[in-house]
Amino acid sequence: MSKAGFDQQALIDQFAQAAAKGNEQLRKAVHDATLKALQGRELSLKNIRGVVGKVTEAASAGAAQGALSGGVAKVESMLDTAVAGMDDALLKAVEANRLALQRLVDQGVSLRETQLKKALGDLEKMEDTMMAAVKKAAGSAGDGLAGPWKQVLEKFNVSGTQTGVQALGTVEQMVGQMHTTIRETRAASLKAAQTLAESYTALVSGVMIGMADALREGGKGKSSAKK
Repeated sequence: MSKAGFDQQALIDQFAQAAAKGNEQLRKAVHDATLKALQGRELSLKNIRGVVGKVTEAASAGAAQGALSGGVAKVESMLDTAVAGMDDALLKAVEANRLALQRLVDQGVSLRETQLKKALGDLEKMEDTMMAAVKKAAGSAGDGLAGPWKQVLEKFNVSGTQTGVQALGTVEQMVGQMHTTIRETRAASLKAAQTLAESYTALVSGVMIGMADALREGGKGKSSAKK
């Protein structure tokens, strides 16, 4: 296996033979290759960028070979399928981030924590990171694929990716949960303070009055004794 973390030649062959295969099979091949490359690595933007770039290069190489039998329309369809497959795989990366963030929130980590801020920021950048890596790799794919890649990239620029939608939804969910937790903590603190204040009022109105009465009675006794 290559340093890319997946079998690049096998993926190239899948695209080269795409005329005999359906798009769903290609999509799954890209999805599996992307996930395989991401497994065992830190899910950093740098690693995601590297994996997406390598998968895009393999898809481009295979599509270029398949172009001889399929024509421009088929090549564009294959490249569109490649991006969709990577998008499917990165949804799993978003979910992994969501589970990790949920654990941090459950442990009481707040928005002020640097680690949490970075994690949320990286999620917001995941779609941009993915598409930037695709564009960079597509730019070096050669003149023969320039037209098809342009069409595919314009489509995703307009529609966006499922990764982007789910990542932003996760960020909003986590931020909302943390704000709710803060509000609940504040409410609990206010309730505790109110309870303390009421206890203090009861203490003053009950015990302290009794003590005051005792002090007054004691004072009267001393005055009588002097007389």
